Amino acid sequence: MGHQAPSTSLESAEGLVDDPKPLSKRITSFLLQWGVETHGISPIPMEQRLDKRLYQMFSVWFSANFNILAFSTGSAGPAFFSLGLRDTLVILLVVDAVACAVPALFAVFGPKLGTRGMVQARFSWGYYGSMIPSILNVISMQGFLILNCIIGGQTLASVSDRLDDTAGIVIIGVLSLVVTFFGYKVVHWYESLAWIPNVVAFVVMLGVGGKHLRPSNYPSYPTPSAATVLSFVTFIASSVISWCTMTPDYGVYHNAKASSLRIFTYTYLGFFFASIVGHMLGAAFAAMAPAVPSWQAGFKDGSNVGGLIAAVLSPAGGFGKFLMVLISLSIPSACAPTMYTFGTSFMSVAPLFARVPRYVFAIISAAILIPIAIVGATRFYGTLVNVLSIIGYWSTAFAAIVLTEHFFIRRGDFLRYSIEDWDKARRLPPGIAAVVSFAGAFGIIVPSMSQVWYVGPIARAGTGDIGVFTGFTVAAVLYMVLRPLEQRLFQRTI
Repeated sequence: MGHQAPSTSLESAEGLVDDPKPLSKRITSFLLQWGVETHGISPIPMEQRLDKRLYQMFSVWFSANFNILAFSTGSAGPAFFSLGLRDTLVILLVVDAVACAVPALFAVFGPKLGTRGMVQARFSWGYYGSMIPSILNVISMQGFLILNCIIGGQTLASVSDRLDDTAGIVIIGVLSLVVTFFGYKVVHWYESLAWIPNVVAFVVMLGVGGKHLRPSNYPSYPTPSAATVLSFVTFIASSVISWCTMTPDYGVYHNAKASSLRIFTYTYLGFFFASIVGHMLGAAFAAMAPAVPSWQAGFKDGSNVGGLIAAVLSPAGGFGKFLMVLISLSIPSACAPTMYTFGTSFMSVAPLFARVPRYVFAIISAAILIPIAIVGATRFYGTLVNVLSIIGYWSTAFAAIVLTEHFFIRRGDFLRYSIEDWDKARRLPPGIAAVVSFAGAFGIIVPSMSQVWYVGPIARAGTGDIGVFTGFTVAAVLYMVLRPLEQRLFQRTI
């Protein structure tokens, strides 16, 4: 129980690249010499989980969240939900403080079990049942990437008349591919530096635009309804909780003997500080945009966040444009971990995909996201809210099931996981309890959701979008009832 199977240089179908063809072996050997990670999704053995730089748990998630996507998410409060600044800031503080705990809890699984997020899911969803969240995560990661490339492309295009959104999106997509191609170590190295340009840029934005950010200058917004407030709460919670499906992936080589509290704390602080600052800055500048003509012109009535940032930085002249370039080129800080998890999730779907090297999926991801991002850029806020909310619906139900398994069934004990059985369907849970709980959760999520294309009867009754919260609750309660029953029926203690 809890011990890892030894690893070889070229593992089986779901481990490293295992291809008898000499050409494949030569390619793998060449890539290894250049520092490209070739490990697949097999659990990392205990003896290889030795990296003591736990501060990387802070830096990777601080960088991934402290960027203009977080700025855009916060700006949706005034720009899309028509909330006043005070209401927006209060909601952001409360929701970020609570929601950041979920991905931080999931981050602990990485060092403790050495498993990628979608592999760890097999210990509650079963071998075949886990294909469901794996497929959903593949789609979700592409959704995240599309949003990041849109905002990065718009920001880069706002620097020069010679660039348009399309060219900017292509540049951001290719840069993200380069970072992701090399894998785990390069992603961590890049994330340790990528936050710096954004810190400088946001400080300069406050310096040159701060004179406008006075309470007396803010335009008035109508008193929000409870439904509007709850819909914004769901949107913000979704944007944070959705990271839980990928946080385990970035600790699988880190110290397995480190305390769970330390891993959780580093990750939580990385998420919280990045999210709260980025969200609040976005809210402050978006709320003021209607009162500052140049900002509103750049913002294009709430459809171009890159243009808003460019307008705010315009008094800084050439230095402001330089900062815009740095901001846009730091977008891969969010894209790289997302594209990386796209690959590991795809490999977790079926053994056939696990035979494909991880870096091939990075190329596939880039090829898909660039054309879709170009199309989605025409309706940014609609795309932003729809994508993040939909990802939030399923990922919160997924989180409820995995966390209930860990704390209720396995009593929070990592030694209760037989990691050596990670790819043995008969030794894993059947997954019936998880699948039924997930389906039951969507039975309440659908009537509780509120989207442009569909408003459920519960949401229509005046609650607003509460699908994330009802889904999490129902999934957890159902799983608590069904999982012990599943254990008794199939006579399995795992």
